[in-house]
Amino acid sequence: MADSNSYNKEIVKDVLEIYSSIKSGIEARLNEFSKMWENETDENLFSELAFCLLTPQSKAKMCWGSICTLKEKDVLIDGSEEEVLSCLYGVRFKYKKAKYIVEVRELFRANGKITLRKEIEKYQSPFEVREWLVENVKGMGHKEASHFLRNIGKGRDLAILDRHILKNLVLIGVIEKIPDSITPSRYIELEQTMREFSKEIGIPLDHLDIVLWYKETKEIFK
Repeated sequence: MADSNSYNKEIVKDVLEIYSSIKSGIEARLNEFSKMWENETDENLFSELAFCLLTPQSKAKMCWGSICTLKEKDVLIDGSEEEVLSCLYGVRFKYKKAKYIVEVRELFRANGKITLRKEIEKYQSPFEVREWLVENVKGMGHKEASHFLRNIGKGRDLAILDRHILKNLVLIGVIEKIPDSITPSRYIELEQTMREFSKEIGIPLDHLDIVLWYKETKEIFK
């Protein structure tokens, strides 16, 4: 981790000001995520997993639009691969991702129903759940698994290291450069570096993730 004296103080100041201005919005959104776990059906939890499978190298809003279409047409849970594919608008590598969604449905299906919640409840920590997801869900790396767990209120100490986050960690001086590729062990190292930085500037890790996303996109999304 970089020495705090080498941080770009102007950007750190901007980050702190952004956090102050949107903190209540962040807390509201994280509360919504927590309620997902408390109140939503397994099918709706699965829709968040499918959304995160779509997001690599694609715009989040386009991916969520595709999930909404899948649900409207009632094909997310039981539709064929072709039916799923036909709903993926603006999603890169859609043929591969349609296959991922169809395959992962069977991983979480028991007696004809999605049982995602039951599988997640087997694990004591978000880190354990994440490792299981990475090992068992095709197309899901640490970033996507962290994103999914955050979105269902089960990943508050996980970092979603997407391009927006990594770019800003470089600009601030937390890391030297965006890695060409991120192995699982490298992901965990970068996550710990971001966790330590979040403690230094007094912004919880799950809040910092949203702040850096907002800095780039000017919105709090999923």
